[in-house]
Amino acid sequence: MFEKILIANRGEIACRVMETARALGVKTVAVYSDADRDAKHVASADEAYLIGNGPAPADSYLLGAEIISIAKASGAQAIHPGYGFLSENPEFVDAVGAAGLTFIGPSASAIRAMGLKDAAKVLMEEAGVPVVPGYHGDNQDPDHLQKAADTITYPVLIKAVAGGGGKGMRLVERPEDFAQALKSAQGEATTAFGNPDVLIEKYIQQPRHIEVQVFGDGKQAVHLFERDCSLQRRHQKVIEEAPAPGMTEDMRAAMGQAAVQAAEAIGYKGAGTVEFIVDGANGLRPDGFWFMEMNTRLQVEHPVTELITGVDLVEWQLRVASGESLPGRQQDLTINGHAFEARLYAEDVPKGFLPATGTLTHLEFPASCRADSGVRAGDAISPWYDPMIAKVIVHGPSRAAALQKLSSALEQTQVAGTVTNLAFLGALAGHKGFACGEVDTGLIARDLEDLAAPPIVQVAQKTAAAMGALGLVQTTPETGFTLWEPLHRSVQLSHQEEVFVADVQVDGPDRQIWTIDDVEVIANRRGGAWMLDGMPMPQVAQSGPEITVFDRYGFSFTVIDPLDRDASAAGDSNVIEAPMPGLVKAVFATAGQSVKEGDRLAILEAMKMEHALLAARDGVVAEVLATDGDQVEAGAALVRLEEAAV
Repeated sequence: MFEKILIANRGEIACRVMETARALGVKTVAVYSDADRDAKHVASADEAYLIGNGPAPADSYLLGAEIISIAKASGAQAIHPGYGFLSENPEFVDAVGAAGLTFIGPSASAIRAMGLKDAAKVLMEEAGVPVVPGYHGDNQDPDHLQKAADTITYPVLIKAVAGGGGKGMRLVERPEDFAQALKSAQGEATTAFGNPDVLIEKYIQQPRHIEVQVFGDGKQAVHLFERDCSLQRRHQKVIEEAPAPGMTEDMRAAMGQAAVQAAEAIGYKGAGTVEFIVDGANGLRPDGFWFMEMNTRLQVEHPVTELITGVDLVEWQLRVASGESLPGRQQDLTINGHAFEARLYAEDVPKGFLPATGTLTHLEFPASCRADSGVRAGDAISPWYDPMIAKVIVHGPSRAAALQKLSSALEQTQVAGTVTNLAFLGALAGHKGFACGEVDTGLIARDLEDLAAPPIVQVAQKTAAAMGALGLVQTTPETGFTLWEPLHRSVQLSHQEEVFVADVQVDGPDRQIWTIDDVEVIANRRGGAWMLDGMPMPQVAQSGPEITVFDRYGFSFTVIDPLDRDASAAGDSNVIEAPMPGLVKAVFATAGQSVKEGDRLAILEAMKMEHALLAARDGVVAEVLATDGDQVEAGAALVRLEEAAV
């Protein structure tokens, strides 16, 4: 076993690897960017070193040569890449080996074999693995691709051969839409991967995304059963589970065998995932699944596999990379119960899942779940990296029991300081179709309006916020109430765009009468705990003027200073602003140009995603205030329209 390893990553996965390394007595070395100086993974490591000259991944976590130099200088014997960044970069793998270090993962040749989707599909066909009907050839002429799509028959998917995360992917349902969709997919693929090439696949009408965890030692491989990742939004996984609902033993055996064939065909070493598209129209059957791609690294959703198998996949990675043979045999691997993982992000769901930033003023998870997180209370969600806060993971003896635990864990998770998708996750966990196992990749899109609807604030939550604002939550006979304090007080708060006034009549240290929205609420303290109209008052956290009430996934309130007057509160449709810090990727507007409401004026790149900034109304561009390549802060004016004619 290694004595010391370097983890060439950050956040949640770096902390996850360190946890297992620590349990095995292996020392860890962290690297960090300017933005991550005080990050959790830095504090968790035995040693940590600044890398690069800036916060952007290209200036820090993607600097392979510098990472290798730090590994050698620190005395590390191996490098764990985590996922993302350099984890599937074969040139980095070669450089690690050339430096006399061990790469904790597959060989460069295995990564290259699966790196391009078109070549990987040809290889899998040769290995006897079922592949989705489609065109995976080298001819990228638009007319040739159009004819291939016509032959496959619509609907079809255009997919970037070097793609991932839904980038460079377009669904085309009619022949007349193909040319424009192809141009759009190639443009996005070029921006994201530097490679415009695409492949064409038949689109499965009721698709399920089921993947198989494999593990190899370079010669032999085993599978650790399947995960269902069908609950997706825009091809991004949201909730994963293991095993897949409705899975039959025949199909599990067929998929497992196909995944092992795929791994052994490329001499795979370490943890990997073989992803399949499954036709869920008529139940799961052995002839209804096809190879999509292989991820030659540890997956974000690996914990659900760990919980149903009892296997620590990171431990297996370290053991095999250090020279040991496969730690387990296929016949010894079994499934125990069911597990779910929900990805908790800093994002504004009602605003189209817009990634968010902010400082986490409060972060707490219930003891009933496993919470894999790379942040703590007090940490900032940076615009430079993925806005994941944590993975909320649960295990139960059955799918129904595990889903109930997931719902409960999400309800008890407490986050303050940024908006999150917590309520959205809770709505998904409570979705009747999902509870019945009726899952496919289109579920979220079909029911998005209901799932994304924010919880409606009630008078009880407003009362709790007002009590926190006036400091009446912790009232005690000794310290919280005195005769010279006013018996009647009021406070003004806002929630989203609603402003309200809360009045309280204090009847003593254990009784308050609140009036909010013409509704009266009685607050009584019993046994040291406050009750609102007989119900327990939710927990409250305050940071400056911001108050969070932890009820129904959390409500954020702002205490309003009565002397504060914000003339800009009504908004300004003349100015198109950056909704968050980011890089101006492209500006399409020019001074004097006539635009229509909804026209795309600029592209902002932030949180690894591109965001189109649209005209709020018809008008004429007065001036353009940003250029391609500008780094801007949230609220920065990018384009200004001429004043609208009265």
